[in-house]
Amino acid sequence: MQTNSYYPPQPPVKTSVDGTGSTWAAILHVSQLAHGIVPMAGIVAPIIIWQLKKDDYPEIDEHGKMVCNWMISQFIYSIIFGILAFFIIGIPFLFALAIVSIVFPIIGAVKAYDGRLWKYPMTIRFFR
Repeated sequence: MQTNSYYPPQPPVKTSVDGTGSTWAAILHVSQLAHGIVPMAGIVAPIIIWQLKKDDYPEIDEHGKMVCNWMISQFIYSIIFGILAFFIIGIPFLFALAIVSIVFPIIGAVKAYDGRLWKYPMTIRFFR
């Protein structure tokens, strides 16, 4: 079996027997996109899901930490790029951040549904 050395295989996260934990983990990732429907829901919903389900399903704790780390990192990047937008250089970075803010949760949800934890690139680790 040949593996791509650039992207090493990630070990699967322990999941519940019935697969419900992986479904909740996928919902946790996708819930970041809820801010498009209700303001602040993309921040509140993932935190609520993480806190309510982490004791029921052990894999939710790791996914919740990853999502919260990404949300904090995204906030920091948006402040930095917003300041740089006054000098024009931050505008393309803000555009790129907007794109990855949609793409990363979708990729994370797909991987979570498969029972794997996907580590969002460029994430600063606050929760370990």
